[in-house]
Amino acid sequence: MSRKYFGTDGVRGRVGQAPITPDFVMRLGYSAGKALLDQGGMPAGDTPAVLIGKDTRLSGYMLESALEAGFSSAGVEVCLVGPLPTPAVAYLTRALRLQAGIVISASHNPYYDNGIKFFSAQGTKLPDDVEAAIEAGIDQPMTCAQPAALGRVRRIEDARGRYIEFCKSTYPSELDLRGLKIVVDCAHGAAYDIAPHVFHELGAEVISIGNNPNGFNINDAVGATAPEALALAVRANHADLGIALDGDADRLVMVDKNGKIYDGDQLLYLMVLDRMAIGPVAGAVGTLMTNMAVELAFKELGVGFIRAKVGDRYVLEQMQQQGWLLGGEGSGHLLCLDKHTTGDGIVSALQVLSALKRNGKSLDQCFENLTLFPQVLINVRVTPGFDWQSNAALVTEKAQVEKELAGQGRVLIRASGTEPLIRVMVETSDAEMANKMARRLANCIS
Repeated sequence: MSRKYFGTDGVRGRVGQAPITPDFVMRLGYSAGKALLDQGGMPAGDTPAVLIGKDTRLSGYMLESALEAGFSSAGVEVCLVGPLPTPAVAYLTRALRLQAGIVISASHNPYYDNGIKFFSAQGTKLPDDVEAAIEAGIDQPMTCAQPAALGRVRRIEDARGRYIEFCKSTYPSELDLRGLKIVVDCAHGAAYDIAPHVFHELGAEVISIGNNPNGFNINDAVGATAPEALALAVRANHADLGIALDGDADRLVMVDKNGKIYDGDQLLYLMVLDRMAIGPVAGAVGTLMTNMAVELAFKELGVGFIRAKVGDRYVLEQMQQQGWLLGGEGSGHLLCLDKHTTGDGIVSALQVLSALKRNGKSLDQCFENLTLFPQVLINVRVTPGFDWQSNAALVTEKAQVEKELAGQGRVLIRASGTEPLIRVMVETSDAEMANKMARRLANCIS
């Protein structure tokens, strides 16, 4: 599908600039509401209802009101939950039997960005045909339902507690976290008053950082995109390990007692190993960015491996096609389809912690047999719509680098699906060579 407004993860941009403006977001809500009404399937006399959650950005208040007005004017009821992780909205949409869930968040981006992402009634990303229907209606004239048919708005007061209990239910009932001292970095984001309680209620001693949002500090030198703060806190508090989430809590990065950082590729490998101790694992899905060492390790274990396009929606598509339960990205989006319908940082952390409890090892000991290949990633900011494949110098240099690697490494150049960036990645066994080659390619763009 050719998308005008939707990227790989909803609609996203800088607040105050198209499309993240109050008028556009109201029209987006109205168009989404009309698309839900057109789908039908509701019992006679019933009205479709949606759930709206958000992260801790200041702009969330404004965009929440705009969405609420759009849905209500279309004749759709709205349930508000306030700041809540993205995967919590997916869960509650399904648990409350609502027709859609909407999250106001720009995930790992700075506070001045924001976005709107949608979940279906099943707690999964919207199908392409529904996104197409929403896009088709955004630029159409906006009308209003009859006064008696306007949508009502209510607030769900126990959403936080419901989600905490759901997260705890994904951890084995015969295990607990007693004896573990854990630092939890909430990125000053949506999980600031949720994640620490989950791990504490399961028995861990919890030290929280990144749990004082002020509307501006989300992802600011904390969280999964800046795990160095967590590494320092783990060492300073002599903790057993650390857990870092991003602003909307769908990403996970972990740190061992020595301050070493483990990304989504490594954590996916550990989850596969743990599942293999319980029963056979047919395969796992990674992305074009997944480290080659993980792919080779799965091959050695006899576990199938497929690379999807970058983006958790594409990982999920491949998992569903293959009938596999585990998949993820190096960025920390991890999917366990027998636990949740979408990536969930807290749930993923609990799967890793249950693996540690079962095998009796520390986090660093679990990766003694896995050494990642050096992988250099450079993000180059470009003007929106920039097509790197039309840059002759870059195409030529890419071919030259691949020739020099001679099959002993990989080059990947791709446009970000969420920001105006070109991502340049070079992976090979020689870190210095990978760095030089990546910079050569990035210089062709900048």
